[in-house]
Amino acid sequence: MQDYINLKGYKEFWPTWNEPDMSVAFTKEESAETASETFLPDRPISSHPNLVTESGLKALELQLHQAHTAYEAAQKIEDINERRRQAAIPLRDARYFAARVRTAQVIADPTSTDAVAFGNTVTFRRDDGRVQTYRIVGEDEADPKAGTISFASPVARLLLGKTVGEEVAASGQNLEIISIS
Repeated sequence: MQDYINLKGYKEFWPTWNEPDMSVAFTKEESAETASETFLPDRPISSHPNLVTESGLKALELQLHQAHTAYEAAQKIEDINERRRQAAIPLRDARYFAARVRTAQVIADPTSTDAVAFGNTVTFRRDDGRVQTYRIVGEDEADPKAGTISFASPVARLLLGKTVGEEVAASGQNLEIISIS
């Protein structure tokens, strides 16, 4: 069976692995264990809306392309068992990123810094004196070590809609918003 994914006119072919279970005697795998190694369950997809920034959408499209490239490279492997093992992760990732690109809702950069919104960078001070700065972005582009957090994260949900000078309580601490950009 074949699945076709059409993303902005870009067609990708991805075989599905929903083949009926059959005896190992009728397959080319060395064992049932080898056959099971070639199927990976889908990556979980969040129940939140798939909000992304413009750069977040580009990153998703790049990851989809990289998964496709890795899958194509795996298809060149002669040994069928090794080919399936090497293709399993790129195939799973391609299904995930295709779904995320397909459902992405690009949110324009905010035009106002009056209140915290998706795409804003917010700086806040914790009770212990630490000052932290994060940009609020989509789930797939969030990386707290790089200064971005998901709009669905507990801290971001508390900050959204607040203004400079307001305080919110998070994990037993108060966070005072000191700037929005």
